[in-house]
Amino acid sequence: MSHSLKDYEDVCSSVNAYIEAARTGDFSKMDQVFHQDAYIFGWFDGEPFNGPIKMLFDWDIKNGPAPDIRTRIVSVEIAETVAAARLEIENWTGYTFTDFFTLMKFGDEWKIMNKVFHKYGFGRAS
Repeated sequence: MSHSLKDYEDVCSSVNAYIEAARTGDFSKMDQVFHQDAYIFGWFDGEPFNGPIKMLFDWDIKNGPAPDIRTRIVSVEIAETVAAARLEIENWTGYTFTDFFTLMKFGDEWKIMNKVFHKYGFGRAS
């Protein structure tokens, strides 16, 4: 049940590319770190936000870049070819989230397979 430091760094790199896409609004970078068959699941203002990852991309484009986003990767767990990561997010265009990602290793590349999130509060954070 060991993994290399490189795997840990590569998982973090995938999550950080996701963050950078949010910060800059360059959502083509986000498309590169998610697997084409990835899904998103969560509640947004009391309504389910579940479906293909394109739903997230469309939401991101609508809300635009988040230059003031603050994030922290809380944990990363790796079991050779699969991983899970927890990300805390403040001020994604005014919103606060906890994201959980599952990732899978394809060759030397880690792809995000699913995102499950919790959005705090209704509307935008104060």
